[in-house]
Amino acid sequence: MDWSAEAIERLRALWAEGHSTAEIGRRMGVSKNAVVGKAHRLNLPARPSPIRREAVAEKAAAAPVRSTRPAAPAPRSTLAPGPMPAAASPVPAPTPVAAAAMTAPAAATAVVRAFPRLGSARSCCWPIGEPGKADFRFCSAEAMPGKPYCTQHAAVAYVKARDRREDAA
Repeated sequence: MDWSAEAIERLRALWAEGHSTAEIGRRMGVSKNAVVGKAHRLNLPARPSPIRREAVAEKAAAAPVRSTRPAAPAPRSTLAPGPMPAAASPVPAPTPVAAAAMTAPAAATAVVRAFPRLGSARSCCWPIGEPGKADFRFCSAEAMPGKPYCTQHAAVAYVKARDRREDAA
């Protein structure tokens, strides 16, 4: 775009009024990026972020804080007398690396679900069904030596690449 003196003055006026770069571009018939670039070259004052900082801070304050520690076991008086069974023993505290990973924002919202693996460690790990559904499982056929899949699923997973020269003819 050729920025005439009149166009530059109009840009400066719309910028001073506080319009967004997209709105200025629509009014002037140019792209938002053209407005951003020219405003940068003219050293116009920086614009505040369109994201309201107060709303983000309020949302963060309202979000529940997840503890990285496991839940405390029930008081001893409510349990049956005698030693605690092995299955009901409290989970040990996570390692520092695991604790740091749990405090990450993505880890706070992620749901970890263990999917059943039937058979031995040498069974096929081809997924069957949709993860997250009750009927999801892995193929439990015997895996090929050195491969994670059975013969049937390895034929699907490992397809030999064709020579591109064959396609050119």
